Amino acid sequence: MRIILVGYGKMGKAIEVAALAKGHQISARIDLHNTEDLQEAMARSADIAIEFTGPGSAYENVCRCLELGLPVVTGSTGWLEHYGDAIALCHQRQGALIHASNFSIGVNIFFEVNRQLSRLMAAHPAYDVQVSEVHHTQKKDAPSGTAIRLAEQIVQAEGVKTRWTDHQTENPTDLYIESERREPYPGLHRVRYRSTIDEIEISHNALRRDGFAAGAILAAEFLVGRKGVFSMKDVLGLGEEVPSPGNAQP
Repeated sequence: MRIILVGYGKMGKAIEVAALAKGHQISARIDLHNTEDLQEAMARSADIAIEFTGPGSAYENVCRCLELGLPVVTGSTGWLEHYGDAIALCHQRQGALIHASNFSIGVNIFFEVNRQLSRLMAAHPAYDVQVSEVHHTQKKDAPSGTAIRLAEQIVQAEGVKTRWTDHQTENPTDLYIESERREPYPGLHRVRYRSTIDEIEISHNALRRDGFAAGAILAAEFLVGRKGVFSMKDVLGLGEEVPSPGNAQP
């Protein structure tokens, strides 16, 4: 594949290493200083864009790629209030799009475990549930997209919790997501169910960024040659997809 990297921070650099290790090429590196070069880079017969930027630029970047006819894999979070519009544009342009809050294979298996556990626990209101996440201090959005996805799955299980919040409340139907920023943490996520008798906890701890980068390359390899909107569940063959979060934030 010939890849355009949109965003050349820590994740962009990690994806570059992963891509080159698998024999792919980097056609261009687009960041804040040369955003106008995207169209020229596309003209050099790139196969796909992999976009990792920030909440303020991700939606515009995704739209520009789709408008140029370039399949796009995006891992940016904090912009999903516009996700429905991106899906509509993708279908309108007959393009190809994958968004994931987390490309780690382990995290996507963790999502499946969380989904199954939340369905089981929905019938046991004696257990209160909390989601927590810890990330490095350079992460711009809080809660993380992964934590929101976990919380959405719990809410969709139709137990006691009806919405997630990023602050503690007295309302027992609110699901609190606790966020912490400290070094060095690529990403730690926990879901804890607690009653007066016992606790059940599942967690995923990212040890390095390599897993995120490898998953993004896997998603790009899957997307090239396809049309439509896909997810990591499609990439990994994990079955029915749960809708991406973004519209349920209080």
